[in-house]
Amino acid sequence: MKNLLCQNLGVDVSKDSLDVVFSTLDMERQVRVKASRKFANTPAGIRQLQRWMESKRAAEVELRILMEATGVYYEQLAWFLHQQGYQVSVILPTKAKRYLQALGHRSKNDSIDAKGLARMGLEQLLPLWQPLSQNIYQLRLLTRQLEDFSNQRTVFLNQLHALHHSAFAVKQVEKSLKKMVRTLEKSIQELEEAIRELICQDPLLAERVEKLLAIKGVGLKTVAVLLAETNGFATFEKQGQLVSYSGYDVVENQSGKRSGKTRMSKKGNAHIRRAMHLPAFTVVRYKEPVFAALHERLLARGKTKMQAYVAVQRKLLILIWTLWRKNEVYDPLHDQRHQKQKRDIQLLEAGASLSGVSEADENKVAPLGRATQD
Repeated sequence: MKNLLCQNLGVDVSKDSLDVVFSTLDMERQVRVKASRKFANTPAGIRQLQRWMESKRAAEVELRILMEATGVYYEQLAWFLHQQGYQVSVILPTKAKRYLQALGHRSKNDSIDAKGLARMGLEQLLPLWQPLSQNIYQLRLLTRQLEDFSNQRTVFLNQLHALHHSAFAVKQVEKSLKKMVRTLEKSIQELEEAIRELICQDPLLAERVEKLLAIKGVGLKTVAVLLAETNGFATFEKQGQLVSYSGYDVVENQSGKRSGKTRMSKKGNAHIRRAMHLPAFTVVRYKEPVFAALHERLLARGKTKMQAYVAVQRKLLILIWTLWRKNEVYDPLHDQRHQKQKRDIQLLEAGASLSGVSEADENKVAPLGRATQD
């Protein structure tokens, strides 16, 4: 045990079971599988997993636990282990898949996945998982259910539209579809009201949300989805992290002299991208200065309309994140004033250079170009 550097438990999570592999890393950088087992993905099975894990671990050596973010099925285990004080990391399935491919694994099963996660946890220092707050967790459930009901409503409306243009209409089918649409519309209204009430229950949260709603085209549902899917932006220190998490990061395809097509990754949170879709159209239609200018500039460069709107989505997401972090109200003329200030400074510096004022004396030049008085 004295030769061990660290220990890791890799967990492959599915709806009904937890495949786990306990591995160790020694002073010679050798990874060894110490034990493996399968448990039920239930409260009793999770407690059994904890007892088994404690019987295998070395108490004086660091232990970390790594699992994939498999739908919502990992959350029960992650919550329990986090509350028990364990160091838990959660990664996207695509990241685990790329790691296994790098190891040369061609086959895929629960045992191989768990073994790969256990090894990955030993070799990489992964960020620790931070659970959602109770309000944010409830908000995520509400917004995702709202999204599901809205999608179902669209499906039934499309079926109604097709039925009205069919050669033979069946009244019973039409009646059933209209009933489903009415039921869904009522449920959608109830969910929207529940989202509004949940946000209003927290005065500080409601105040900050109200500042974001000053952006024409950004509604309460959009803001609610962003807060729910990002844990209130709590885990993002840089805008690049948010962009990558949301799937707006750019993937290049270049090697040597060959230059392939550059595209958006779309590997991140699809709920965020769907929430940003309509607001991007709206801010351009309302001619919000920053976004309308970006849209026109990209079209002038030969980009397609959809590429331009995706760029608007990305910029709008970054703006919302920035306003949230700074707790500021949206100012549509901020960029224009910033650009004017930069031009004024450049003109001032150019004037100082032409007049023979040295770089060391530039700080003595008054804002309007008049010499300061001693």
